[in-house]
Amino acid sequence: MIKIDLHTHSIISPDGAGSITKQDFKRFLTNGILDCIAITDHNETRLALELHKELGDRIIVGEEITTRDGEMIGLFLQKTISPGLSAKKTAEEIHKQGGLVYIPHPFETFRKGIQKKTLEKMIQDVDIFEAFNGRGRFRGKTKEAALFAEEYQLVIVASSDAHGSSGIGNTYTVIDSLPTRGSLSSLLQKGQLQKNYASLWTYAYPAVNFVRHKVLRMR
Repeated sequence: MIKIDLHTHSIISPDGAGSITKQDFKRFLTNGILDCIAITDHNETRLALELHKELGDRIIVGEEITTRDGEMIGLFLQKTISPGLSAKKTAEEIHKQGGLVYIPHPFETFRKGIQKKTLEKMIQDVDIFEAFNGRGRFRGKTKEAALFAEEYQLVIVASSDAHGSSGIGNTYTVIDSLPTRGSLSSLLQKGQLQKNYASLWTYAYPAVNFVRHKVLRMR
């Protein structure tokens, strides 16, 4: 059985919100905490590309892209996609690279999730839908996401959205084998969602990391 997390952030996220290093990702895989990880930094793919070259298919190259309509993740990318496009256009750019369109924290407002009306207009472009987010204990729209996924028969996952090491390994999806771009959706259709919220103190990771990165840049 393969434990896969499709939504994580590393130390190079441009907003400074992540603190997980290359060595941390290697440790997660070596220690069996996870078997496959998508690194989905904000508007950046550099670290994901580097680790994919080193570790192969156990690392999926992803990016959490800031669209005009909210945040969207591209998986199995070849290069970084620029922010600022519409959600529809961003999905087209992901598919042009042969990637998969993943919708993170749908319907949220604080974390800029894509809203229902927008998703309904581009539902055919959605490959994977995040039904459970490990950092959505208070702000998540889990019930709404579950109903929407059922209505449109979407492929669903649970992911951590981890911004620090302690957020890894609690929330993930279990599938039968190591995925490829072609097999991931079908594997997820039979997957089991591990729905655990992150510890409360890990919610401070983005703010703490942002301040730390800002201080380091000033030195």
